[in-house]
Amino acid sequence: MTILSRWFSRPSLQSADGKGPWGSGGAGGGSGGGDDDKSGGPRNPWAQPPAGKPRGTTAGPSALDEFLKRARGGGSGPGGFGGGGRPRIPGAPSATNLWLIAVGVIVLAWIVLTSFHSIGPQQRGVVTFLGRYSETLEPGIRMTLPAPFVDVAKVDVAAINTETFPDEGDGGSETDKLMLTSDQNIVDLDYSVRWQISNPQDFAFQIAEPRNTLRATAMSAMRAAVATATLDDAIGSGRNAIEVKVQQSMQDILDGYNAGIRIQGVAIRGAQAPAQVSDAFKEVSAAQQQAQSDISKARGYAQQVLAKAQGEAAAFDVIYAQYKLAPDVTRKRMYYDTMEQVLSKSDKTIIQAPGVVPYLPLPGIAKRLPDAVPAPQAQGGAAQ
Repeated sequence: MTILSRWFSRPSLQSADGKGPWGSGGAGGGSGGGDDDKSGGPRNPWAQPPAGKPRGTTAGPSALDEFLKRARGGGSGPGGFGGGGRPRIPGAPSATNLWLIAVGVIVLAWIVLTSFHSIGPQQRGVVTFLGRYSETLEPGIRMTLPAPFVDVAKVDVAAINTETFPDEGDGGSETDKLMLTSDQNIVDLDYSVRWQISNPQDFAFQIAEPRNTLRATAMSAMRAAVATATLDDAIGSGRNAIEVKVQQSMQDILDGYNAGIRIQGVAIRGAQAPAQVSDAFKEVSAAQQQAQSDISKARGYAQQVLAKAQGEAAAFDVIYAQYKLAPDVTRKRMYYDTMEQVLSKSDKTIIQAPGVVPYLPLPGIAKRLPDAVPAPQAQGGAAQ
């Protein structure tokens, strides 16, 4: 009974014209199975329509029909659904609005991703607007117009780049190493060039292929420097002068091109004669080193002799100054010093008293003499 009371207590759906869902609203209840209810009461919705009247000729659509029609997006389509053939959730945005939202999100992502640029401390950003140089961005987070109107190329200005000759990566041609010296000799050189970007704008726009231009400049400058040096200079002590000359020549050429490149240094890693005459040049090099060693020894001996002579001359000057002050005393002292030096190296016997014949141990003296010759033996003794 409670369920029935709740069911009858619910408000009935009213149609747009105030009638009930099963027909015109009335207090009385008509017969449920009659074909034509003339009393105006509700009819059975599953009963056949009155004779001569189609089923769809009833009064305006009900509230339930209106609700379903709105949920479907209005208008009936194939299969009884709305215009798109799909049921539409009440309160959801339309397809047009969804497309607009998607386009807005894409545009926003495009602007954010192409307008903000992170430039590192060692980098500079070269900005081009429609292919034309605009500005250079300093390190930090920078903002520009979005692509493709603006393009930002990041250039590392702190890195030290090294180019080796011949190129180890590409195998390098053997002819790139052979160079002619001023004394009509051929030298085999291995060298390297260290360089750095000094002007990002010039580096990006002035030269189409900066690396190839740098290599061609280095080879030209090295050949020109070696052509003014001898083989001995290129192999030996003249390397430093050649390196400085090549560096200066390369910098002048690249500055004339406005290449935006600074040459940090040139280093000759190896210099030797060609392989065909390598053995002969090794012998020549060994002979040169021996000659240099002999020259060094001779110079050392000459310095020692000169120092000794200078010392003796200085001592003589001192003695001469003393001799001028006291000639007799100085003369005697020099005589005694000289006799001491001479007699200290030989055996001697000194006799002072006149007319006295002392005992002289002549056999003992003869034994101490280094050049003493033994006395010959008698003939008889030899026969024995």
